[in-house]
Amino acid sequence: MPASGPDAAEILRSIGDAAYHWQLDTDVLSWTGNAAALLGVDAAEIVSGAAYARRVAVEGGQSRVDAIARSSQRDGGEGVAYQVQYAFKCGDEAIWVEDTGRWFAGPDGRPHHAHGLIRRIDERHEAERRLTQLAKFDPLTGELNRPYLNEVLAATVEEVVRFRESCGFLLISIDHLGRLNEAYGFDVTEEVIAQVAKRIRARLRGKDHLGRFSGNKFGAVLTRCTPDELAVAAERLLAGVRDEPIVTAAGPVAVTVTIGGVTAPRHARSVAEVVSRALDALHGARTKRYGSFAAYRPNIERDAMRRESVRATDEIVSALNDRRIALAFEPVVETAGREVAFYECLMRVYRPDGAIAHANEIIPIAEQVGLVRMVDYRVLELVVAELASEPVLKASVNVSPASTVDPDWWTCLAGLLRTNSGVAERLIIEITETAAIQDIDDARGFVTRVKDLGCRIAIDDFGAGHTSFRNLRKLGVDIVKIDGAFVQNIVKSADDRAFVHTLIDLTRRLGLKTVAEWVQDEQAAAVLAGFGCDYLQGALIGLANIDRPWVRTSANTACG
Repeated sequence: MPASGPDAAEILRSIGDAAYHWQLDTDVLSWTGNAAALLGVDAAEIVSGAAYARRVAVEGGQSRVDAIARSSQRDGGEGVAYQVQYAFKCGDEAIWVEDTGRWFAGPDGRPHHAHGLIRRIDERHEAERRLTQLAKFDPLTGELNRPYLNEVLAATVEEVVRFRESCGFLLISIDHLGRLNEAYGFDVTEEVIAQVAKRIRARLRGKDHLGRFSGNKFGAVLTRCTPDELAVAAERLLAGVRDEPIVTAAGPVAVTVTIGGVTAPRHARSVAEVVSRALDALHGARTKRYGSFAAYRPNIERDAMRRESVRATDEIVSALNDRRIALAFEPVVETAGREVAFYECLMRVYRPDGAIAHANEIIPIAEQVGLVRMVDYRVLELVVAELASEPVLKASVNVSPASTVDPDWWTCLAGLLRTNSGVAERLIIEITETAAIQDIDDARGFVTRVKDLGCRIAIDDFGAGHTSFRNLRKLGVDIVKIDGAFVQNIVKSADDRAFVHTLIDLTRRLGLKTVAEWVQDEQAAAVLAGFGCDYLQGALIGLANIDRPWVRTSANTACG
């Protein structure tokens, strides 16, 4: 005869499980022998379903009773499976249990008896709890993270809309966190963020919610809050952070916060509107004074401007997708012989109705909404294609400040020039003076890279930013284009004449070519010729045109 193996109870004991049979009509709960030890109670305390249920923590998940009594399923003869997790109280502590079983119906179709297994899952539950913590809470401050803050905000707004109540949202920004980081380092900055969170939490009501919105910002959802109460709460938080320095490993650090707030649904009815308008209010508070509070107020002009930005964004994206961006060509001529030296290529956008939008209508908005680099890519492609197809053409093209530091733009330029040999020496890249003076070293690096590719480079609108000639020499550009604001009144204004004369004289001493923009008439041209200006551009010479004028001119005179 084969050796007898261990019985079921022994197997269950060895793997840390216990089995039960629950007779619901008599409430008798029968166990395998190891159940009491597994649960940490006396066997007499779990002999009935009611006694067992009294030890299940109310807040600790769904109990076995819930799973069976509230089941919407019906027993078709094979029983109905269930699996629940809950906290089981043993003494002053609680353990976590996974309860897996199947209940069976009696003749009346209602649950009659059940049997199953229980297993302790303390470690697994703790791991799941930590994952939930990470999913919903910011690890540094212990407050809600942004996604979960948005969920809470959405639920709160939905509730106040449904019940015709009011709530508030405060966006709290730690001031000058970058300076703290530079002065003390990341560790101290994180201490400051954590301590600010504690101070804010201590001054909120128990029913309010706090979350970390971003690196230096917190969002506070104030339930059942009127506009007046919103202002009172904000002032309380401002004082709570400001009144005492925060103690850190590097010593006491003085910290302030600036707050923007909005009331819902009075001024916002969705999470997107709440956040957007709180950001507007925060910007307004910072504009007024750091360490202050501002509540959102409707602004007709601002809202109209945003609608226009949305419309313009759609127009730009549509023009890019539909290939409706084109070039206009404005001649730049030699002062002496008036022969064309090169053409400045300017962007034009064909609208769906056939109208043409100029660059000054599109570029400022493209810069605001972050589309200017995409526009620059397209214009660069068009200019290089024009140069490649017309060997007589020499052309210049403006580049926005954003593109000068964009690696993708550089890759595009280098690739186009490699593919189209003979184009680089006929291409002039223009950057504005205001962009150049933001960071002279960055601008100098840009100039060097452009010239290494074989192109020339011009600095546009020179004089508007008051760049010193020392910096001009350091930049190493080839051409200086004098800002038209100083040229257009050169005949009538002695100050403008003196300024332009000085610019031309000093620029020539540096060995650079000069272009005078906005030349209106022959009198201005004569004055500029007397000063020794190399090139002229403006209404006198000819305005930008989408036609290709060099096609109608001979190869010897088309582009110098």
